[in-house]
Amino acid sequence: MRRGKRSGTAHLDVFDSASPVPHPRVGVVVPRHRHTIVERNRVKRRIREVLRREVLPRLAACNTNADVLVRARQAAYGVPYDELREELVRWTEKRCSRASSC
Repeated sequence: MRRGKRSGTAHLDVFDSASPVPHPRVGVVVPRHRHTIVERNRVKRRIREVLRREVLPRLAACNTNADVLVRARQAAYGVPYDELREELVRWTEKRCSRASSC
């Protein structure tokens, strides 16, 4: 989290940096924020699914070797899956356009 670029969405903090491996990698951090383990696991599963289905394929398609860490903010607990998906897809598109312009 200390190295690389930090950017945020309405409900998530996203950290990305160059990766030493030839493919993108992702990680998820979901703090407790005084919620139950059931709620925390639900948020974690939603984020992981978006990363698996949307973010990793897009990062691989734009030849981005990045380490990406997604940290859920407290507001992420009350957000539906579709909204988290839109935020992460939008972030990925910005990241890929930034990588292709370099």
